[in-house]
Amino acid sequence: MKLRKHLEAETRKVTCDIDHLDACIALFDPANTPEAIQRYVTKHRARHGHVRRFVLTFLRDATGPVTSRDVTEAWMKDRGLRADEATFVLIRKRIGACLTGLQADGLAKGAGMAGDYKGWALA
Repeated sequence: MKLRKHLEAETRKVTCDIDHLDACIALFDPANTPEAIQRYVTKHRARHGHVRRFVLTFLRDATGPVTSRDVTEAWMKDRGLRADEATFVLIRKRIGACLTGLQADGLAKGAGMAGDYKGWALA
């Protein structure tokens, strides 16, 4: 019971701190509304594990080394996305992080350079 009350008090403090941060942000950028923040944070979310499965399938079906750009273009085509350059870069970074995670798990390996990008293949 005592631990619960302590955790609830901590939650209230953190919530208050977040409210103060939101107020400071609003002072310097009034156009930055909670709806805008939410729209950017959740933009192009995928269910847990979906990107990993897609990347593994793409690597399995590939005839040679592929880059994070190749996988990103396939992902966007599969999802029916038409994105600006900033969104493309964001998704490419997510794909790159997934490839790095797969490499750490021993499922993918670097396969030299393919143009300006690192090549990837199944391990």
